[in-house]
Amino acid sequence: MKQKISVSIDEKKIVEMNKLLEKSRFRSRSHVVEYALEKLLEGEDSNGP
Repeated sequence: MKQKISVSIDEKKIVEMNKLLEKSRFRSRSHVVEYALEKLLEGEDSNGP
């Protein structure tokens, strides 16, 4: 189940996010954020405690 949240993101990062969307790599801004968070968490797992 997905939950809606609200986040504040620097305007420069929004511009970069929109470029990713234009390239059709992601379906939506939510998809971009979810993908990035997943990669961050994977990196945390590999770095240990």
